[in-house]
Amino acid sequence: MSAIRAYLKGLVEEAKRPATSTLPLAELVPRPQPRRRFDEASLATLADSIRAHGVLEPLLVRPVGEGRYEIIAGERRYRAARMAGLSEVPVVVLEADEKTAQALALMENLQREDLNPYEETLGVLDLLALELGREREEVVGLLHRMRDERKGKVPHNVMGSPEAGKVEEVFRLLGRMTWESFVQNRLPLLRLPPDLREALEEGSIPYTAALELKKVKDEGVRKGLLAEARAGLPLRELRVRVRQALKRPAPPPPWHKEVAARLARLDLESLPEAKRQEVEKHLKALRQLLAE
Repeated sequence: MSAIRAYLKGLVEEAKRPATSTLPLAELVPRPQPRRRFDEASLATLADSIRAHGVLEPLLVRPVGEGRYEIIAGERRYRAARMAGLSEVPVVVLEADEKTAQALALMENLQREDLNPYEETLGVLDLLALELGREREEVVGLLHRMRDERKGKVPHNVMGSPEAGKVEEVFRLLGRMTWESFVQNRLPLLRLPPDLREALEEGSIPYTAALELKKVKDEGVRKGLLAEARAGLPLRELRVRVRQALKRPAPPPPWHKEVAARLARLDLESLPEAKRQEVEKHLKALRQLLAE
């Protein structure tokens, strides 16, 4: 097992350890975090709790020189502590290199209770990318290849490899879903149109509703259905509405395209003489008109 995975396994235990010391907030430096947003209302609630009870779970930090410590896990508690007016917080100081710190930060982010499915999908992909030494897009391609091999669609040359083993081990470590379920239910979230992605990130619809709405390409129709989903329309009813929207007849093609298609199929020789002459007369007039 790699050092990264060993650290990941010990993250919960490290977080539960008693604080080894306290550090002034001024000495702590937030690192670029995987998470995208901090809900202000949630932070305010946590700040109220900290005022009443203190910071109950220490932050995980690592020394970065010049008396500064980088926050590996616990930036939300750090921000709430500042809101609460604290001058110092309990910490557990770890000796961790950059790669391990990044893995710990990703893992801590994936433990958040308010993590939305889109953020979770990106977090899992980034954790896999770090473990495999690949870019996020390459990980997506690897997962699709593993799925296709598992289904027998393509010859086996990835399944059973060390990379596939690392993928399976990361998902066992996370303990949330299998890699197969992730490919089927979460990777499609990467291709959501902006309106659905925004709704998912703000938590106003579940990811199952987002995947249903993704089937509707008409933006106007989708906007109306999205509003209903945000208002609490049950998933079962939403699926019915989506099926109805997809069954709506397509608008007829422009008349000139329809005429051109019918002319392409026309066999003049099979027409009665009088009708054939009438058609030829109009075709001749049309050719002259188009040539002008």
